[in-house]
Amino acid sequence: MPDPIAQSDPGASYYAHREEIDEAVSRVLESGWYLLGKELKAFEQEFASYLGAKHCIGVASGTDALVIAMRACGLGAGDVVITVSHTAVATVAAIELAGAIPLLVDIDPATFTIDPESIEDALMTYRGEGRIKAIIPVHLYGHPANVQAIVEICRRHGLKVIEDCAQSNGAMAGGQKVGTFGDIGAFSFYPTKNLGAMGDGGAVITPHVELAERARMLREYGWQERYVSSVAGMNSRLDEIQAAILRVKLKWLDIENARRRQIARAYDENLVVTSLTLPQQRGDVSHVYHQYVIRCGRRDDLRSFLQSRAIGTLVHYPVPIHLQPAYLDRIAITRNRLPVTEVAARQVLSLPMHPHLTDGEIERVCEAIKKWS
Repeated sequence: MPDPIAQSDPGASYYAHREEIDEAVSRVLESGWYLLGKELKAFEQEFASYLGAKHCIGVASGTDALVIAMRACGLGAGDVVITVSHTAVATVAAIELAGAIPLLVDIDPATFTIDPESIEDALMTYRGEGRIKAIIPVHLYGHPANVQAIVEICRRHGLKVIEDCAQSNGAMAGGQKVGTFGDIGAFSFYPTKNLGAMGDGGAVITPHVELAERARMLREYGWQERYVSSVAGMNSRLDEIQAAILRVKLKWLDIENARRRQIARAYDENLVVTSLTLPQQRGDVSHVYHQYVIRCGRRDDLRSFLQSRAIGTLVHYPVPIHLQPAYLDRIAITRNRLPVTEVAARQVLSLPMHPHLTDGEIERVCEAIKKWS
């Protein structure tokens, strides 16, 4: 049996930057300051600069980033937030954690991101109720949603745009990085992400000083003055060790995203002869391939075949959120249902994708798929 090929490999990221990461961690441990210190402040400044954003607030996870982003925008009980069912459950869980109500719409079959026409339909359906307050476009798999169209819709209807950038660190649309189009953006630094920590972590990005100030209060009990809560907040701080690690990895992000694109091109060139539907990309975007996701009518057969050859795959995501036990028959979806989402869930498969894959491993994956086809 050949050596296994992992679908993702956060450990490889550590070994690739081990000396720098170990030095950064030692620096924090020796400093004696482990929360809300100079490493976090430096990372916030560096990450904001990288994105072309004005304000960055480090928090404990991508889920918390979404919750804090919504609360900073004033969303809460009774407010409806439009998003998709084809996403990590964290997107919808965060809406409910913020006290709001999710309304799920369908996706674009080519990019798997939120369909602006489905948004328009939802707004027509709920017109006059005044309940819809925001839209969360998810930049899924590293491909930006049609965020320009979504911003235009939201401006027309007076809605907030909260970008879910958990899977799209460094992706761009029209030459502008995601997270900077809307009112506020939320990022995840989960270890498998393009910019991954060695544990949980997240960040909130915004151009608005008032939203930034509110997000900073919300991440630490609502404090402006220590021990005095001006608003009801929470405990969600990106710690100094994770911030120091992220400072190291941020320097490599563009290089590693370029390697992901190189791997995607190799898959494209080798798999075009197969029966698979390969990822598509809108012309104005820069895809960062957090995942390389194909469609296959016999997805489970292909996955089993690859597993038998020690090639790892994952399904992102096998069950749409509106069909999961926790949400079934209680979560709102649009009147046209979610047919594109439900078909996608039966067909999508994520091939091995991380910047430390070797050319030989990529060739092995492609040859195995071609043999199966």
